[in-house]
Amino acid sequence: MKPSLILIGLGNPGASYERTRHNVGFQAIDRLSEEFGEGPWQDKQKFQSVIQEGRIITAPILLVKPQTYMNRSGEAVRKLVDFYKLNPGNQVLVFCDDIDLPLGEVRLRRKGGPGTHNGLRSIVELFGEGFPRARIGLGDHPTGEALAPWVLSIPPEDQKKVLTKTMETFPELVKKFILEGEQ
Repeated sequence: MKPSLILIGLGNPGASYERTRHNVGFQAIDRLSEEFGEGPWQDKQKFQSVIQEGRIITAPILLVKPQTYMNRSGEAVRKLVDFYKLNPGNQVLVFCDDIDLPLGEVRLRRKGGPGTHNGLRSIVELFGEGFPRARIGLGDHPTGEALAPWVLSIPPEDQKKVLTKTMETFPELVKKFILEGEQ
């Protein structure tokens, strides 16, 4: 099946990263899998990703969690785009965390720079800035605390609740993205 859209969550593979702030992209894809996924997750080495086929109404989709680690996310995206001959400008939607947005806020954009996000930077280096992305706000990290350990830590329960509530909005966000042409 050739997907009309691939939904890609950015994160780091492995149990030690699973519930961290930096893995909210993977968590977004897990929520979308509950709504749209069909069949089992598959480890596809040729894509350096774990993938699941799905469908939104009649549109075939592919849910993707790259296994390259965040800083090399673009490598997995490149393999998928090339294999399926997709246009990243309207057939790819990337989900990732954003420290510059308030906790739980989502910003959907058709294009833009990577900001401080190394996963987005890896994709931008290969495709330019013209691909859609949904950034999920983590809020500001505490003053004086190093950024990397903070994004790689598990948020406290009150912040988890906000992020879980945000994830519940993603099925409708994606439907709107597809059906209303917000690509």
